[in-house]
Amino acid sequence: MNTTHLIDHYGYWAVFLFVAAESLGVPIPGETAVIAAGAYAGATHKLNPWLIFAIAALAATLGNIAGYWIGAKGGFALARRYGPKIHLDERKLKVGRYVLDRQGEKVVFFGRFVSILRTYVAFLAGTLHMKWLRFFAATVAGALVWSGVYTAVSYRAASTIKRLSGVLDLALGLAAVAIVVIVFLLVRHQVAKLGDKAEAAYPGPLL
Repeated sequence: MNTTHLIDHYGYWAVFLFVAAESLGVPIPGETAVIAAGAYAGATHKLNPWLIFAIAALAATLGNIAGYWIGAKGGFALARRYGPKIHLDERKLKVGRYVLDRQGEKVVFFGRFVSILRTYVAFLAGTLHMKWLRFFAATVAGALVWSGVYTAVSYRAASTIKRLSGVLDLALGLAAVAIVVIVFLLVRHQVAKLGDKAEAAYPGPLL
């Protein structure tokens, strides 16, 4: 059963669960659920786009808050224990904290629009102790803009999306691969560049 069928059967609940779970850290297609719901509403008028927008924004915010607090309570211990297995050592954690301390709002806000970051940014922000009010403000702003843009565009382009669904799937897939490669290269470069600055900012063990 694909996302469109779930939207058809469960409506707003499917949108909420997909978006909230993805924002919490579960790698499922929350963004796809919003697009599918918006297109479904535009094509059938069985769902209200304003409700889709509100539910997606609420789910994204609540999911991120839950992810943040999970990270704050136990994320660092998990990162210290299992991080080396995925090449996430203390130097990289220090770089992450260094970036979040200085550009955290931008990372959280724009992370909402990048699939990998959207899934894990809240957990990482909690793990690396980003200040709560800064995180909350960026989370709410990102959730509102993200849900508004995707709901509006998919609702207005419902007929086009239906006709070109195969082409869009391919284009989005290629775009996702390109983004992953670019992000990987940028992160790899920045980790090397910022490692010394992060070490100077947080000397000794990162507790």
